Amino acid sequence: MRNSIARALDGLTRGELSVLDALVVAGQTTSDELVSIVHADPDFTRAALERLAALALVWSSPEGLRPLSGVADCLTGPEGGVSGLRPRSAQRREVAEVARLVETLPRPARALLEHVVAEGSTAKTGATRLGVRPEDAETPAELLVAHRLLVPGGSLLPGLFVVPGEVGLALRGGRTTTERIDVPPRIASEERSERMATGAAVGAATEAVRRTETLLEWWGHRPAAALRTTGLGVRELRAAAAHLQLAETEVALLVEVAAEAGLLGSRADADGNPVWVPTSGFDTWRELPPAQQWSTLAGAWLRSTRVPSLVGSRGADGKTWNALSPELSAPGMPEAKAMVLDALASLPPGHGLASGTGLPSLVAHLTWLRPRRPRTRPDLLAWAVAEAAALGVSGVDVLAPYGRALAAGEDPVPVLAALLPPPVDHVLIQADLTAVAPGPLEPGLARQLHQVADVESHGAATVFRFTPDSVRRAFDAGWTAAELHAFLLASSRTPVPQPLSYLVDDVARSFGRLRVGVASAFIRSEDASALTELLGHPRAAGLGLQLLAPTVLVATVPIDVLLPRLRDLGLAPVLEGPDGVVRVGAAEPLRARAPRTRDSADPARAAARTAAQVVSAVHALREGDAEAQQRPASASAAGGGVLSALRDAIERRGDVLIGFTDHQGVLHERAVRPLVVEGGRLTAWDRDAAEDDPDARRSYAVHRISRVVPLGD
Repeated sequence: MRNSIARALDGLTRGELSVLDALVVAGQTTSDELVSIVHADPDFTRAALERLAALALVWSSPEGLRPLSGVADCLTGPEGGVSGLRPRSAQRREVAEVARLVETLPRPARALLEHVVAEGSTAKTGATRLGVRPEDAETPAELLVAHRLLVPGGSLLPGLFVVPGEVGLALRGGRTTTERIDVPPRIASEERSERMATGAAVGAATEAVRRTETLLEWWGHRPAAALRTTGLGVRELRAAAAHLQLAETEVALLVEVAAEAGLLGSRADADGNPVWVPTSGFDTWRELPPAQQWSTLAGAWLRSTRVPSLVGSRGADGKTWNALSPELSAPGMPEAKAMVLDALASLPPGHGLASGTGLPSLVAHLTWLRPRRPRTRPDLLAWAVAEAAALGVSGVDVLAPYGRALAAGEDPVPVLAALLPPPVDHVLIQADLTAVAPGPLEPGLARQLHQVADVESHGAATVFRFTPDSVRRAFDAGWTAAELHAFLLASSRTPVPQPLSYLVDDVARSFGRLRVGVASAFIRSEDASALTELLGHPRAAGLGLQLLAPTVLVATVPIDVLLPRLRDLGLAPVLEGPDGVVRVGAAEPLRARAPRTRDSADPARAAARTAAQVVSAVHALREGDAEAQQRPASASAAGGGVLSALRDAIERRGDVLIGFTDHQGVLHERAVRPLVVEGGRLTAWDRDAAEDDPDARRSYAVHRISRVVPLGD
């Protein structure tokens, strides 16, 4: 019940909470009387009452309106709309009557009364006397008690005095608050150029898409190592920041949004270590138009509970927060983002947060809307504003037109697509080995150009530079010189400069001069025809053979696999050492060195010790056989046989030989005279002990006794 009430209160504004608090102060009352004591517009108070009744926090009894039981206990703190007044007393007095009485109080008594009301309407008793008449009061507190302006708290507040609600209302002019509770704080805003704001937002949106694609493309070829906690290490984050030339917090935002959008995931690399790589959804995402790409990222950001702004800082335990770690989450983050976008959308078109005072006023406004939210609300709201600007939802703190659609739950793609410049299908190659893209490139052309050139600068016109390394990267990706020449000629609106053609041809001449491959073993023979026959043998296909020279074959399988397979083919290969010498002869078996002991150095001592051990063992076996022949058959059996034998011995007062296991698991035998069996334990007299031995009377656990053999005299 209490949790349900708390959840309902969490969704109320400060004004609605103040109306509910006024009902708690008034107790059982009517709606007209409640309207009179709430410092707000009557229509606001009645609308708040309707909502409180819809939430079942207020109900109408035959005697009037009443708050739900438990509401008063859940209303805490002035930030939650609590006025600090106590409920009215059972013997209510009219507010006007109390006000006239307060006017007659001496100045010290009134100052004390105002102080107590301001501090929550409760005070300690101290040495205040009770039951005195006003004319006999010696202190201001006694005077207030005599006039019933301070009354004992009773069993609920032992040792305290409280100010009745009607007294607090009289001090505040008949209202529960001195200020209006229906006026939310105003957001400080200022007008900005709509064209400038929209341009800044669109630029940030396109950069967010481009940087996300660049980072994931890079991690697709160079996976980022994952921590044991599945987070992203500091070293990997710094490397990504250097690659994108961004701050680490900005990269953390892109990484978290990409993971939330399903574009980034973890898997095991070839060595079994976890790494972060793009998902299969990334290949589908990068084929989408830029507006749809941004919409995917923005939707993931809006619903994400992640807090990338904390990356790099330290928690309460002193540990650094890592990106993608499970702990980096705040349940209130999605609500904070939605409230920020709604607040920015409520501003007039072309207006954004004022410089300096805009963010604090926004925090105050949203705190009025949800005053009972966690104390971290200012931080969450500030982070939401910064992240919205970084992703292009807003520009210079002005909500973009497509950002308004996103905040309203509509599709922002058509609005953003209309603001983006049309993609271009060409570049302008210049004589200094650079290519200028006069606008956003088509996705296919952009990916091809990124393979053959490096990005030198971003902006409205992206500049690419051709270098020997970038051209070699294209050849590594499978391009040929002819294909690269054809691509440059088709994609450039300007003639391809001669230095660039020379660069491509120079790199092509040196490319592939050296070849590197993997080989685990080689086969060499002076008979080239034997190697050719082996290479074409159908049963040798699984050996991974490749002819490097007429007399040399290499194999991908190791030698210990290659030799038996060649012998299975009817061949007689020999093993050749690293120095080229043939190794023939029986292979020596592997042996470990025998450990050297003291007896190994003296054989005579070892033989004498062995003989003594044999004699001792034979003697022990013979003694055991002789004792077994002298003993009668055991009267014990498994389960209840032991107890039966022990009880029989107790009745005839005879001696028995018991076999039992001690706490170390060692088996013992002892001749005893059982006395009593009780509580799972046997109390017996040790037969071999002296009469005056204090330890002769001993106790044994019955479950540890394995056999009981009766003994004669």
